[in-house]
Amino acid sequence: MNFEYYLSRLQKSKFRSGFHLKEKDKKYYFEKGEEKLKEHARDFVKKRLAPSEIANDGKQTPMRGHPVFIAQHATATCCRGCLEKWYKIEKGKTLSCEEQEFIVNLIMAWIKKEVESEN
Repeated sequence: MNFEYYLSRLQKSKFRSGFHLKEKDKKYYFEKGEEKLKEHARDFVKKRLAPSEIANDGKQTPMRGHPVFIAQHATATCCRGCLEKWYKIEKGKTLSCEEQEFIVNLIMAWIKKEVESEN
């Protein structure tokens, strides 16, 4: 799937376009590898976004500490409210495997773009 449409839409948001990976985040990406980061993204999405009810929705994704967290804020995949607003994925239902995979792949597309850019 081509994520350019979503990434270009997100770039038009002053808030979303303000997120970038720092050098330490890029270093982490290269040390761990793309597959390991994708594994982390899958785990975070499954535990923090996929359940139908999330006790701390809107606050479950830290603003720093892992490249995936930064990517989640940049791609509006940080909470169910953002998923509903940006992608019309409604709150109150468990995310399907397809929805989870869409989110993970979007996160990874953003990370790859960041790693390849000079910022």
